Amino acid sequence: MMTAIQTAASAESDDLDGLRNLITSFEDSRISSTDLAFFLATHNYDAVPRDGHVDLFLQGMIYRLVPNGNAPGLCDIVI
Repeated sequence: MMTAIQTAASAESDDLDGLRNLITSFEDSRISSTDLAFFLATHNYDAVPRDGHVDLFLQGMIYRLVPNGNAPGLCDIVI
């Protein structure tokens, strides 16, 4: 059972589509960059909070994720 959970967690962070699915599955208008980075890290993403945004390292790219307040999803993704 634990292997299945670990496999699903690592598969979730494999690509940009998985990231988009995750961040659009939830909404929190008060999420901070620290909270967002923690949330992403618990889903097996390499995320670091910065000044008002999160730097996310995925497949050799750095994405900037900015909490989006009342907009749908948790954040906006900037490549």
